[in-house]
Amino acid sequence: MKTLLASLVVLLVAGPVGAHTRSMSYSTWQLSEDGARIELRLKLLELTRQPPGYGWTRVLPTELGLFSGGQACSAGEAQRLRRAPEGWALFRWDVTCEQAGPREIESRLLRGIAVSHTHFLRIDAPRDDPEAGIRERVLVTDRDGPWLVDEAPGEPAASTLLSYIELGTLHIGTGWDHLAFVLALLLLAASLREVAGLVTGFTLGHSLTLGLAVIGVVRPDVVAVEVLIGFSIALVAAENSWLMGRRDRVIPSAIGLSLIVAAGLAVLGLGELGSAVWLGLALFSVCHFSLMRSAARPAMLRSMVAFGFGLVHGFGFAGILMELELPSARLVPALFGFNVGVEIGQLAVVFVAWPLLYGLSRARAGAHRRVAELGSAAIFGLGIFWLVSRNY
Repeated sequence: MKTLLASLVVLLVAGPVGAHTRSMSYSTWQLSEDGARIELRLKLLELTRQPPGYGWTRVLPTELGLFSGGQACSAGEAQRLRRAPEGWALFRWDVTCEQAGPREIESRLLRGIAVSHTHFLRIDAPRDDPEAGIRERVLVTDRDGPWLVDEAPGEPAASTLLSYIELGTLHIGTGWDHLAFVLALLLLAASLREVAGLVTGFTLGHSLTLGLAVIGVVRPDVVAVEVLIGFSIALVAAENSWLMGRRDRVIPSAIGLSLIVAAGLAVLGLGELGSAVWLGLALFSVCHFSLMRSAARPAMLRSMVAFGFGLVHGFGFAGILMELELPSARLVPALFGFNVGVEIGQLAVVFVAWPLLYGLSRARAGAHRRVAELGSAAIFGLGIFWLVSRNY
């Protein structure tokens, strides 16, 4: 009963909890001798942070500015373009600099609205000098000062490897769905060796698909990936409850039946995923629980599941770098640094969570089991919420 209540409570309060709640935007710059042309991509969701009729076209040029010789360059009102990608708003404006001198770019986007808004800025090579290369930078509102564009000779103009590592760490730190999946895996880990197997499997999986997606080998459907991430979280949490219970057919049957119902709804045109996907997930779930029931080493099978679902989560990680649209020469350091950052953030969670869980199992009989039961129920509720809200 307590586990059921925990799941219901999470479903009721999960509305404010997003998967990747960090506020983000992207801009490309074409610099000229006396100014620049700027294109800014902003999520449509960000526009809802202000009431209808808010003057975004007037405000945005004042929040993303160019300075020359210590003076702000004058900016005209932004034009909202119709060719924006789905789910995005695209703005363009020009700036003119009257004062000569070193140029700086400063981001104060969504200041006072979104805490630590992260902006990805890319300066394209001038049309008359294509050999100049592309430069990019990550600027966090209310933290980073102006970026000196005209850097001294010998200094790196592009973002350093450390900036991409930081970006990956920030992403996993605000990717609540990825963290929920990792925590669900850890709740029943009985030894450090088992933890290592789970983390290694998940890391190998998401590193593989992260790389394939970013370099363009695979282009997954974003909505389908997000729905499957929710499914992976709910399934692992349900598996935890099943392993701690009687290991009967109730939970596997309920999951299989629910997925068949989802397939029926898909036939009626409801939801993003097709009926074949739901039926495939139902077959996978039933087979998985059958293997778990007969497995001599369930920990090994759970590591394989961590790898399999890690493949799905890797596509979710890839979204940020794919949006940056970096040239091929910049992909390797960006991909490597971002993945290292994700691993640092993931390991930080493991190093904090698992010793606490292990200590509970040693300190007081039954305490660890109660935490695992309630934790699994809460994570199951989150997984169901993300699955349903992303699909319907």
